[in-house]
Amino acid sequence: MSEIDRAGRHGDEAAETTAPIRVAVVDDQPLVREGPRALLERAGDIQVVGEAGDGREGIALVRRTRPRVVLMDVRMPGIDGITATSTILDDPDLVRTAVVVLTTFDTDRHVFDAIRAGAAGFLLKDTSPDALRDAVRVVARGEALLSPP
Repeated sequence: MSEIDRAGRHGDEAAETTAPIRVAVVDDQPLVREGPRALLERAGDIQVVGEAGDGREGIALVRRTRPRVVLMDVRMPGIDGITATSTILDDPDLVRTAVVVLTTFDTDRHVFDAIRAGAAGFLLKDTSPDALRDAVRVVARGEALLSPP
């Protein structure tokens, strides 16, 4: 590999590690979307690139903005969060996108459905602000997580 190739690749890696983590928030309740947005935007390394109010809008938003992480509600009108998660993660153009299901429903069924759909994480909406920001960072690194309860 030439010096130019090594330098170019190193430069790309450096840019990737210093760029903010791009996040989309998908939830049918505007007030609930605003909470994670405000919490995440306080972190210097995270940028919220958009919000959507249902699964269909969420899929379109993700295709348009190409976030690294999507915070996805489970129960929404129209296309639910599990179906939207599966659709996003099945799209070959979105292979770098990770989904964290963020919900008030902590049933085993929802957890298993989210995992089957390919979600990288599952968090309850009562998680702390620091835990939410940490969760975004964890899945952006390619790791998985589950809410402790």
